[in-house]
Amino acid sequence: MTDPAFDTTVITRAFTGRPARALRNHFVERYDRVAPVGYPALHHLTGRLRRAATAAGDTRLIHLWAGTGHRHARTEPAARTFARLAGRL
Repeated sequence: MTDPAFDTTVITRAFTGRPARALRNHFVERYDRVAPVGYPALHHLTGRLRRAATAAGDTRLIHLWAGTGHRHARTEPAARTFARLAGRL
């Protein structure tokens, strides 16, 4: 099940300096417009913040990589997912 607080994905450079699709959260809202194109330097600069936020369970400050279809994700064993995607179910 997905968190209803995260209903939008965006392309952002806020966490790493390289474009990637993520769920829109506080960090993306605040820093996307001013994030430099600086991979991998920005990735390393934000690393400690991301690790601390992850340890604290703070989803406002971590990268939440997700595709546009993230709401269609299922909770199931990986083997079942692969079988389903391969058309064997």
